[in-house]
Amino acid sequence: MKKILFCLGLLIFVAGSYTANAQIDDGDDHNFNNFYKKDLAKGKQAIPYAYLRETDVVWEHFVWRTIDFREKFNQYFYFPTDPNKSTQGRINLTNAIMRALENGEIEVYKEDDLITPYTYEEMRSQLTRSYNFHIAEYDEWGDETEGRDTMITEEFRPEEVYSARIKESWYIDKQDTRQKVRILGLTLVYNYCRDRDGERQCDNVEMFWVPMDDMRVRNALVKIYAYDENNSHSVRTYDDVFIERFFDSFCYRESNTYNRTISSYLTGTDAILESQAVESKIFDIESDMWEY
Repeated sequence: MKKILFCLGLLIFVAGSYTANAQIDDGDDHNFNNFYKKDLAKGKQAIPYAYLRETDVVWEHFVWRTIDFREKFNQYFYFPTDPNKSTQGRINLTNAIMRALENGEIEVYKEDDLITPYTYEEMRSQLTRSYNFHIAEYDEWGDETEGRDTMITEEFRPEEVYSARIKESWYIDKQDTRQKVRILGLTLVYNYCRDRDGERQCDNVEMFWVPMDDMRVRNALVKIYAYDENNSHSVRTYDDVFIERFFDSFCYRESNTYNRTISSYLTGTDAILESQAVESKIFDIESDMWEY
């Protein structure tokens, strides 16, 4: 009797293992790049923020920061630049946001006030560069003639987005008397270049503002893993990156009477010192609460 039960149990185990392997092979859809299925991000949902009452906020200050993708610590935001090449499933922040916007998963706005909606088609048309280019022509004796003009159109290139800017709210919650921060919006900064009077001129242009407090945005970012050079199986997503503030940045503006940026009244070393002073002022607020 024991032998019969043992054989029956062994048969069930082998059949279960074969069924599991068959399911993995069938569901893998001939993906031989990985030896196991990666399904953790497919149904992942962002965790909503805790409810906050207006009466619980006793102090608030708005700060704008720049995240430079060219800094070593922030380079995972920028690479890979071409998602069509072999990237081991990785996608940079620019392409992640652009893909979500194109698919209609998120809504974006023109200004950091997050009031005026902005469509994907409007953004593409604004960033498409069209200009006249003069082509010199010569006659049979080598003398230059009037030549001809041609229209050159350059489409938007995600690899020319080198930085992002964020708007955040620092506040004190009286329920636990702690200083907290919430990122309200994010904009990608495009290196917009065009020819003017025979010279190439480039400007940093804010593409659109993404409402980072919107659950649609968070649910789109929580499904995309941010690359970790120490662990390729890291489950840190772009949503986790912004919540945990896993990036390096500097302050370029704070809420003020004149509604101006630091660069509008200071330059060079003075602007850097002013940026550091803004951050020190914010961090001192919480410590000063506990002084008697």
